Amino acid sequence: MSQTVDRALSILPLLAEGPAGLEQVATRLGVHKSTALRLLRTLHEHGLVYRQQDQRYRLGARLFALAQQAVEALDIREIAHPHLAALNERTGHTVHLAVYEQGEVVYIDKVDSRYPVRMYSRIGRPVAITVAAVAKLLLADLPEPERRAVAERLDYPRYTARSTPDAAAFLAELARVREQGWASDLGGHEESINCVGAPIHGPDGRVCAAMSVSAPNVVVGAEELLRLRPLILRTAYAVGEELSGRSAGGPRDDDRGPRGHHLDEDEPSDEDTDA
Repeated sequence: MSQTVDRALSILPLLAEGPAGLEQVATRLGVHKSTALRLLRTLHEHGLVYRQQDQRYRLGARLFALAQQAVEALDIREIAHPHLAALNERTGHTVHLAVYEQGEVVYIDKVDSRYPVRMYSRIGRPVAITVAAVAKLLLADLPEPERRAVAERLDYPRYTARSTPDAAAFLAELARVREQGWASDLGGHEESINCVGAPIHGPDGRVCAAMSVSAPNVVVGAEELLRLRPLILRTAYAVGEELSGRSAGGPRDDDRGPRGHHLDEDEPSDEDTDA
């Protein structure tokens, strides 16, 4: 670790003891006050420390927000994993869990397919945000101004002929996802890979994570994968209910998914799905 980074990080536990002045910070670090001031200014620019009116420094709100976000992500993963594993056992396909952090959608859990053909996704890596089903679900829940701002600053790589071409198309897709309560990526990132996802709602009703089932065409076609949608929605609902401390008795409003999407009567239930 570089000396500068080490010194900067050493400031945080010091301020965790309470507000401290420049001289106190410099003394604790064993550096000149100009060096301590430079480190404090950098941390302040990133919101990790805050300069009070009495010129002392304390831990910044950004640090608490990051800590809370990390805790929430870990809680979601811990709660969701048994449900993801059960869905994987039932279907045999790859199951992902993702969250939206710092402008990126990142996988935080994955249960691999039982089939020889595997997905090359990795936990901790960002997804292809303009095409991935989990990304559409997470961005669709953002407030409209933020949703539009995100869409307009993204690049739109043409991974395949089915990739989202531009911001207008992406916003239209997010509107559909928001209305129907589920999302898909049918060959948008890789021609041979299809994916169907569902949102996970936290205690406040907002989408805090998204999960998906993915499979290559050589294992199962898009139409058959879409038939698993009721099961995927029910699994996501169960995770959300457990996360919120409620008993998961099935989707509200007589088998309605998130945002009131109704599972068509001719769609198979999870009991009827041929996995």
